[in-house]
Amino acid sequence: MPLIAHSDLPSFQRLKDQGETILSKDRAQHQVIRELHIGLLNMMPDAALEATERQFFRLIGHSNEIAQFYVHPFSLSSVERGEKASEHLRKHYKTFDEIKTIGLDALIITGANVSHPDLQLAPFYEQLKEVVDWSYENVTSTLCSCLATHAVLEFRYGQTRQPIGDKCWGVFPHHLVDRQHPLVSGVNTRFDIPHSRFNEVSEVQFEKAGVKILAKSDEGVHLAVSPDLFRLVFFQGHPEYDTVSLLKEYKREVMLYLGGERDNYPPLPDNYLSAQNQAILNEYQTKLASGEMTIKDFPESLIAETLDNTWHDSTTAIINNWIGCVYQVTHEDIDKPFMDGINPQDPLNLKG
Repeated sequence: MPLIAHSDLPSFQRLKDQGETILSKDRAQHQVIRELHIGLLNMMPDAALEATERQFFRLIGHSNEIAQFYVHPFSLSSVERGEKASEHLRKHYKTFDEIKTIGLDALIITGANVSHPDLQLAPFYEQLKEVVDWSYENVTSTLCSCLATHAVLEFRYGQTRQPIGDKCWGVFPHHLVDRQHPLVSGVNTRFDIPHSRFNEVSEVQFEKAGVKILAKSDEGVHLAVSPDLFRLVFFQGHPEYDTVSLLKEYKREVMLYLGGERDNYPPLPDNYLSAQNQAILNEYQTKLASGEMTIKDFPESLIAETLDNTWHDSTTAIINNWIGCVYQVTHEDIDKPFMDGINPQDPLNLKG
């Protein structure tokens, strides 16, 4: 079923303008169908704040047609914000206290822009730990993306992320390790996922944590679940990215270089750009260095028209499966065979 526009959050109208199905709260009240309330803890920096909203909202809206989806965005007061983003949060986001009062069926926690490997230095570390501890006891399943995965593996499983040197940046092929888990039902055995990170939790560390790995690549683990097989879901990549997200990120890196905030000109993302687009950007770099072009001449629109997206279908399938499992665990009466004999430590009864 569609997303429910239960507030005046601008992302609802923007998604509707882009052709997504968005149902007003008034219309939703006339439908006899269950609701799922999903929290979105958005820790992304200001430049990506609203885009991240839309990315996850869109994925939820494309998923299982079993419920009305109420998505409740919130953030953390310890995440530093500029004036515009702070106003957006005041007008459209809930506080964590309000989230606890509402209650959630599921929770998504985004990544954040913290390049230093020591997450305990991040100003939001303790607040994030409080949210995760609450969700572990009160939410059916929590999906962690990128840095959130690193943080949870540290403070729940004692596995500290490590720097990897050069940034892992681009679109990388992955393969399923476990083809039986409900989260990967119907997912291609090989699929692509974008990554953008300076640090990682290694495969060995995932295994030491007792975490079940579902998908990985030569760049490391992407998809995994907590030892109970569902309460925590881990993404180390960024499957929510739009087709143009890495291009926009590359442009921001160029701007940082021009502003003296990074020492070297950024490399191109791996496995993302066609040979022609690489040539266009290399030519742009040359003309930028010679003074023939400025950042205003960055060929974003030209390149965006020809970019391929090789990860959306698999990501949608995984999110669809996740929401379906949340619904089954939350509403036990709708699927007795699935729920018969469940173990509280094994909510999907996957151990046999």
